[in-house]
Amino acid sequence: MNPPPYLSIVVCVYNEAGNCQPLVRQLQQSLSAFDYELIYVNDGSTDQTLLELRALVHDRLRILDLQKNYGQSAALQAGIDAARGEYIVTMDGDLQNDPTDIPQMLTLAIEGDYDLVAGIRAHRQDNALLRKWPSRLANGLIARTTGIRWTDYGCTLKIFRADLAKRLKIYGELHRFIPILAYLEGARMIQAPVRHHARQAGKSKYGMNRTLKVISDLMLMLFLKKYLQKPMHLFGGWGILSSLSGIGLLTYWLTQTVFSHRDISNSPLVIGIVCVLAGLQFIGFGIMSELQMRTYHESQQKKPYTVRKIYSNEVVVQPSVPTGLHSQASY
Repeated sequence: MNPPPYLSIVVCVYNEAGNCQPLVRQLQQSLSAFDYELIYVNDGSTDQTLLELRALVHDRLRILDLQKNYGQSAALQAGIDAARGEYIVTMDGDLQNDPTDIPQMLTLAIEGDYDLVAGIRAHRQDNALLRKWPSRLANGLIARTTGIRWTDYGCTLKIFRADLAKRLKIYGELHRFIPILAYLEGARMIQAPVRHHARQAGKSKYGMNRTLKVISDLMLMLFLKKYLQKPMHLFGGWGILSSLSGIGLLTYWLTQTVFSHRDISNSPLVIGIVCVLAGLQFIGFGIMSELQMRTYHESQQKKPYTVRKIYSNEVVVQPSVPTGLHSQASY
């Protein structure tokens, strides 16, 4: 294998036929002065994306053809795992990110000694109803609840120091929360304005339902940010409050029943307390399940994807990768 390059470009694609050739050409022009490798991750595309990519394979380009569609987070993790560069660039494969922004972002990362430089799409060329408004809602919600005041959480164009990128362990749909995951790792981060272009080919994979997913994943991020190292502060606090509420209710019941001789068995307070406790239990079970999944991946080095083949200069390499999860997902 050739010596590791300085820069690794990771592009995850799902049904992006028509966009691959122009992007590869743009990257070659923009990065001609750099020692780089280009890793395309084909996330189970059902159109001509793989055929188009295979026709483009050259010394710098590798294709990771995943067994099926695992979703953007798993595809992104596959590309990061395969990257060999000192810095790793992630970007969309739909031509909306501009490769000419990469050199200035890399310069900022090196001169400022940043572990992560992320793009801000200042003038987004997207549909307002389906993309801009849900994105603004999600960005505002994440910023307010986590306290990490980032302008654009959804821009895929990012430059990582490789050791940080490989520590993040992106699975599920956590690619939206990379800044929070990096914050938990103690990363030095900054945002920089980047260009954004309208989609020319293919269809967007995003919609209003994305906001609901963001809200559900945000609950996990809040727990990881505030209580990962001190979960007793969360569960213990709720436990004390619940216990005090229970003692208060028992005292009230004993007072009314023994001393006032009143029948309060149908009091709505009882049902209300039961509902609150049941809700807390469900949230607790959800958080514990997420932690178990995180432990499953990290402690046993499990992969949330399976690489079917690797194409490099039209040489097909059968990868030696442990079988990962097989959950259907899409961007």
